[in-house]
Amino acid sequence: MYKFPASTLVSHAIILQPVIVQASFKTQKDLLGCRTKVPRNVNMEKLRNGYLFPEISRLEVQHIEKYPNAKLISLGIGDTTEPVPQIITTSMANYAHALSTVDGYTGYGPEQGNKALRKAIAKEFYKDLPIKDTEVFVSDGAQCDITRLQLLLGSNVTIAVQDPSFPAYIDSSVIIGQAGVEDEAGRYGSIEYMKCGPHNNFFPDLATTSRADIIFFCSPNNPTGHAATRKQLEQLVNFARENGSIIIFDSAYSSYIKDDSPRSIYEIPGAREVAIEISSFSKFAGFTGVRLGWTVVPEEVLYSNGFPVIHDFNRIVCTCFNGASNIAQAGGLACLSSEGFLAVRSLVDYYMKNAKILVETFASVGLKVYGGTNAPYIWVHFPGSNSWDVCTKVLEKAHIITIPGSGFGPSGEEFLRISAFGHRESILEASSRLKSLFQ
Repeated sequence: MYKFPASTLVSHAIILQPVIVQASFKTQKDLLGCRTKVPRNVNMEKLRNGYLFPEISRLEVQHIEKYPNAKLISLGIGDTTEPVPQIITTSMANYAHALSTVDGYTGYGPEQGNKALRKAIAKEFYKDLPIKDTEVFVSDGAQCDITRLQLLLGSNVTIAVQDPSFPAYIDSSVIIGQAGVEDEAGRYGSIEYMKCGPHNNFFPDLATTSRADIIFFCSPNNPTGHAATRKQLEQLVNFARENGSIIIFDSAYSSYIKDDSPRSIYEIPGAREVAIEISSFSKFAGFTGVRLGWTVVPEEVLYSNGFPVIHDFNRIVCTCFNGASNIAQAGGLACLSSEGFLAVRSLVDYYMKNAKILVETFASVGLKVYGGTNAPYIWVHFPGSNSWDVCTKVLEKAHIITIPGSGFGPSGEEFLRISAFGHRESILEASSRLKSLFQ
């Protein structure tokens, strides 16, 4: 197995550590002179670093400036790379062109989404499940819905997150005022961190997990790529029911599941009473730039006073959102047509072939690899290492962007997240470079 010499890591790590947001504040104040009397949101001050993925983009720009002739390969931010199938883009283009006609023009649509699309989502993704189209809220993406749900829930709830997990769960909790104070290990005092790693098959020990009002849970997980088993999700739903908690279940990568792992939390009996599900067209249809997603809020999810959560979420949506783009929704409908769905399935298969190549690459040099089977992410273990150091080493020596595992939470230390989104030739080139680096 390849081991990083400690002496080779320190200098590069200094370059890649995230920038402290407040570092330039004094300079800005001195230059501007005038300032308002409006105090800064104290919760924003608790966000010590910039959001993870823009930080990675900044590092990418810096590397290109430093090595202008190097061919940089990104296995970092999970952005799709392959063209959206023509049947889908044609549908969007036709809708856009129709806007220039009297008969084809449309203005505002329902804030909750196009009725036909809501029905199609319920039918395609929840076929054998009792999900009503009126419980489906179409949006401009799952990440936006995370923030809307946080606004719905407010600052007085307690939350639990997988550790590691998608950074937006924690950062939005900090901004809304749920998180408390960050300690030296990078954990916020009022958040319950549910450790998920190889030692527990990437599922938390619920027997030792403190009760929380809200449980953020992503499956397949970003960053680890683990898809929770039916038994694991049954335990999670039972835990939520026993504790009177609400699960926010992120199924954005469910289309990548290849085995019999549940694709929706609603496959689990009792979940309709305790779970809200968010999902997205971004990763299975290449809509990262088009922006389209949805949230399911079952009528049975109730607050402690018996009031239905769906009514408040509808109020949030109608107040804070004018509805997803009609053009994007036309594309969503095309995705869910029989021909369109076959086309987007080919995209999923393409990325999973990339994942297989990358899994085999790291395994061939003796590294322990997780994920890449039910998700387009590979979670690679570098025992005893600092994940930012390893990320820096790979960038400096192989000109490959990766994501340090610690960016997803303290339990991500010693890991790198590798994205399988990329053109095949780039994946093959990255494989060659990585083998040369680690052998």
